[in-house]
Amino acid sequence: MKFVLGFLLVASLAFAAGIPTASTIYGDYVEARNADIYTGPCFANSEVYLMGELAVMGWKVKKGSWQGVDISGLSVVGVVRAKSTLGDVYTTAYPVKSVLIIDEKATPVQRLALNSFVKRMGGDLFQDVVRVDYRPVDLVFENNDMHSMKATLTAGELAKIQTRAINGLDHICANEEVWYKPLTNVDHAMPVVALAHSFKGQGLGSTWSSPDKRSSFVGSFVQVSE
Repeated sequence: MKFVLGFLLVASLAFAAGIPTASTIYGDYVEARNADIYTGPCFANSEVYLMGELAVMGWKVKKGSWQGVDISGLSVVGVVRAKSTLGDVYTTAYPVKSVLIIDEKATPVQRLALNSFVKRMGGDLFQDVVRVDYRPVDLVFENNDMHSMKATLTAGELAKIQTRAINGLDHICANEEVWYKPLTNVDHAMPVVALAHSFKGQGLGSTWSSPDKRSSFVGSFVQVSE
């Protein structure tokens, strides 16, 4: 009984003092790479170590705060260039350099929060951020429904992903499966075809366009806020 009363007293004092408590942040996610992620061994073995070192990732926060800052409705993009194929279990992709493209609508405080959010979600992929740009950023699903699997991510003129659902014509080997996992923690993800996947920005020493590949994920994330 004393323990319960003590706990309640501490909780009441914390609330009264305005100490922040853990909250949940959630939203939509999309990524694309320059190698197939939904494929069979015949294709995967021909690309590993040669492709798959480039990727664009985008998060749209539907609702939530990060480090006490409300970032609901804002989006952020991470672009990476690795040494080797991202997600390969037999060799390291590091070192990795990355660029962030943060929603220009964000206030200075929100920009800092989005920067921290991406580094938490992407982990080691964003240890070496060489450039941060600010552009209009958005992630839109057709009919506002993630399960349509038709998504468009735009980051000004710098980066774009457009997806469609996988269909029967995409089963070339007849033994396709999800070969690589998503590059970030997701609550749910589905492989899709990238109709468009491009990066035209600076900082990585490379620009690219890698369309019409089974190289993308659409999904959703749920994360406990810092």
